Amino acid sequence: MNKRNILRATLALLVIGLFVGLAACGKKPPQRRGARAGAGGTSDLANAALATYVAPGDLDEYYLFYSGGHSGQIFVAGIPSMRHIATIPVFSPYPGTGYGFDDETKEMLGEYTWGDSHHPGFSETNGEYDGRWLFINDNAQGRLARISLRDFKTKQIITIPNISANHGSSFVTPNSEYVTMATRMSVPFPEGTYADVTEYATEYQGIVAGIKIDPDDGNLTLGWEILVPPFNYDLGDAGKGPSDGFLFWTCYNSEREFIEGGKLEVTASQKDKDYILMVDYREADKAIAAGSFKTIKGAPVIFPQETAGVAYFIPLAKSPHGVDVSPSGRWIVGSGKLSPTTTVFDMEKIKAAIAAKDFEETIDGIPVLTYNSVREAEIPVGLGPLHTQFDGKGYAYTSLFVESAVAKWKLPPYDAGADMNQYVVDKLPVAYNIGHLVAAEGDSMNPDGNYLVALNKLSKGRHLSVGPSIP
Repeated sequence: MNKRNILRATLALLVIGLFVGLAACGKKPPQRRGARAGAGGTSDLANAALATYVAPGDLDEYYLFYSGGHSGQIFVAGIPSMRHIATIPVFSPYPGTGYGFDDETKEMLGEYTWGDSHHPGFSETNGEYDGRWLFINDNAQGRLARISLRDFKTKQIITIPNISANHGSSFVTPNSEYVTMATRMSVPFPEGTYADVTEYATEYQGIVAGIKIDPDDGNLTLGWEILVPPFNYDLGDAGKGPSDGFLFWTCYNSEREFIEGGKLEVTASQKDKDYILMVDYREADKAIAAGSFKTIKGAPVIFPQETAGVAYFIPLAKSPHGVDVSPSGRWIVGSGKLSPTTTVFDMEKIKAAIAAKDFEETIDGIPVLTYNSVREAEIPVGLGPLHTQFDGKGYAYTSLFVESAVAKWKLPPYDAGADMNQYVVDKLPVAYNIGHLVAAEGDSMNPDGNYLVALNKLSKGRHLSVGPSIP
């Protein structure tokens, strides 16, 4: 397909998101004769519906690609209409088109008959979506798929050894050198060995990986893996501009704790801070070229204890579930779900701290950067911040899981000593527990900022009173 305006969306469950028109868009929906009127005229709900209306025969402005969770599929919708346009089968058979029943797609699916599709990511050229490929991870298995945007068909599925529940994926570097993978739940290492869960802190490990993308045909091959501590690795992003060459993932359960009979949410929330894992993939490339790795289950695995400069930790408020890089590439934005703030880090300060070896400690060979040396600001966005998108106009939008809202706030620079509350400029409630969100080209270096879509993590409050579906 030719380059089109496209949105990247993420969805953990098989549920569709609500279209949200924020004040940043600066668009006022048209008034329509006969619309339901409230006390002050046309209701907000009617206005919102009108703003998404696309007349029959007219085209939407954007494609929205969002994942289908346990369906193993990708769905395509039009924006702003939110009309369903296409279903792209990926990790599961799809009888409607014969996917998974012919020899070619049977071979791609292999022994699996289902998958858990999560986070689509587009191929890029110079930090812009280039309309060639779409990548998506399988959270249930260590798999990654490549879809052609020419015909909306899955062309390749690869399985990577040592990856357990590939959740921190699929994040693409600015010129499509790599797409990422990461372990969600750390497991005994090497893969396939056994260790009692009471030995979690010492016998379990995580893995993050860089998957090479062939610049001509998009073919995926494993570039490298890095052994990391047994934390839970969540969503990430690829650097751009001044942060190009770096990959970022959030991680929680830095306690490395297991309490028999205890809940993960309790045992993994004892410390005030968890971390962002930052990987210098060019250093990883050098390590592979120099032979500084061990081959485990057929994969080249880099050990940070033996390869300095390949990985760093950045402290972040507890239980973080997302880190996002601003369009300029300078500001690294992380959110801890159990803190009412979103933290902005300065890439220039990060590089200076690395050069000065300004470290708080070292964890399994990975230096921890000094928090106050790399932090730019903590923004009081609200309760349960998760993920952030950008509009290209100097503003960021953060989903608030607990508060069920989207917060709009200003990116740096900030006045010295200023009250950070003044930089939160708007907040819009959402009718469910929001998880992910996606803006028009919001992960590129030049976001359009015309629309923002809020994606449903947990529905609440608007169900028909028809009783339980299962006795």
